[in-house]
Amino acid sequence: MKCSFSFIAVAYLAGLAATLPVADPDKVARAASPTVTLSLATVIGSVADGVNQFGGIPIAAAPTGSLRLKPPQAITSSIGVFDATGAAGACPQMLISTDSNNFITEVLGDIIDLPFFQTATGISEDCLTISVQVPSGTKADAKLPVLFWIFGGGFELGWSSMYDGVSLVNNGVAQGKPFVFVAVNYRVGGFGFLGGKEILADGSSNLGLLDQRLGLEWVADNIAAFGGDPTKVTIWGESAGSISVLDQMVLYGGDIEYKGKPLFRGAIMDSGSVVPADPVDCPKAQAVYDQVVSKAGCSSASDTLECLRSVDYETFLNAANSVPGILSYSSVALSYLPRPDGVVLPSSPDVLITNKQYAAVPMIIGDQEDEGTLFALFQSNITDSSLIVSYLSEYFFHSATTAQLTALVATYPDNWIDGSPFNTGLLNAIYPEFKRLAAMIGDFTFTLTRRLFLAETSTLNPTVPSWSYLASYDYGTPILGTFHGSDLLQVFYGILPDFASASIQSYYLSFLYTLDPNNGTSDSYRTWPQWSVGQELINFSSGSSSLMADNFRSESYDWIAANVANLHI
Repeated sequence: MKCSFSFIAVAYLAGLAATLPVADPDKVARAASPTVTLSLATVIGSVADGVNQFGGIPIAAAPTGSLRLKPPQAITSSIGVFDATGAAGACPQMLISTDSNNFITEVLGDIIDLPFFQTATGISEDCLTISVQVPSGTKADAKLPVLFWIFGGGFELGWSSMYDGVSLVNNGVAQGKPFVFVAVNYRVGGFGFLGGKEILADGSSNLGLLDQRLGLEWVADNIAAFGGDPTKVTIWGESAGSISVLDQMVLYGGDIEYKGKPLFRGAIMDSGSVVPADPVDCPKAQAVYDQVVSKAGCSSASDTLECLRSVDYETFLNAANSVPGILSYSSVALSYLPRPDGVVLPSSPDVLITNKQYAAVPMIIGDQEDEGTLFALFQSNITDSSLIVSYLSEYFFHSATTAQLTALVATYPDNWIDGSPFNTGLLNAIYPEFKRLAAMIGDFTFTLTRRLFLAETSTLNPTVPSWSYLASYDYGTPILGTFHGSDLLQVFYGILPDFASASIQSYYLSFLYTLDPNNGTSDSYRTWPQWSVGQELINFSSGSSSLMADNFRSESYDWIAANVANLHI
């Protein structure tokens, strides 16, 4: 099922059409439309399926011209009456570089129908907006909890309106737990995460994270007018959005105070947490910057960064997209990602957590069982252990020695039975090292770094609760298993109305309301134990759930935990 921009636009237009009378349609439509008065705007929305919707509300000056590649500048003067009846446009997107063939396309199959792979419309650099969805009839003094969504996409693509929260909001109403859903747009790719010494010197690194933080500040200032409670904000993200949730917890060394109050009180992380990273001016980031400068025709400029700001949009877009993308041979060894800059991210996230420089809030964090399969589709030339070592050394971990990476690879059995998709025996081995490499990529990017994060935080702040899960509800999907991003169909959209979808949404709504997934959840669902109690996960399948020890692949985990300083990307 496609959840493309066009689908969302149709829903918005249908909601508007339902309010149009026969006579004097402009006046009556405006009168019937939900309207919210803010300090700097009067926002007019639309209604669809019992949900008031306000799309694409500007929160910052257009990051164009001299403001391109600059931190976001909050809007400080009135914008008057704003028509928020349409869906938010997308920030510039990084082209998907698949390096694929017909076989890969066949493997991906319906996956390319996920929002992650849809083509955005309404793309513009003037894209720093926020969207709000709230049950119709909600009053300004309702003080509903707020779910703040951060989209994923490898820090290269994605936009807020590709995720429609209507079904989630209505589910909250049905469970007696109404809430406000907020989705923020942030800059991606070279527009939001360009590195290099020039970027560092200019104080213009990690712009996408700053866009997200500005969205949280906007919520603190404005969400009460929509019926939300700014003291009851939970941040939630998937993939790069999940990593962003962690990054918001460590931003400015864990300072989440704004006007004397915390910006959020809970966190939900689906497939992503700690990504140990080299500094923003490291050789890899500098090489990306230099490539962009060269492709933009700015190499001979006396100030290459100012040159990048002055070139036309298409020139900069094509230059920024000239480096490898996430669905390519380099996989999740991303060209663009958050990197330490000494200020926004004072150090690598793993170091900040070890130093207790993070906002310790109750959290839910978990993974899909086969996180790495999607990202191991493109390396069919890797046929033995030595080639895996070379691949990891060249694309991922530049500070690790060959001996170290050889030791890491050796912790994964060199056979098809133990690899990912897990528990599928000899099946799904599309090339000799596919299942083994998929297991590794999934573990050091998502699954085992999650355990490392939980172990650290449970020790540092033992009174702050956390819950963790592993999802296996897509077991049996050929080649991919329960792959990265498949939870968007189940958890976010609820397209498959099975046990997994219903139970996870119920747990999340209880967490949103009480900071405990068990409080208020139906007795038909098992009690979800805190991770620190017995280091147990809840394992979600399509028809049931069970508890499992979070100790699988312990040899690999122990190696990663002991060598994380050499695994900075």
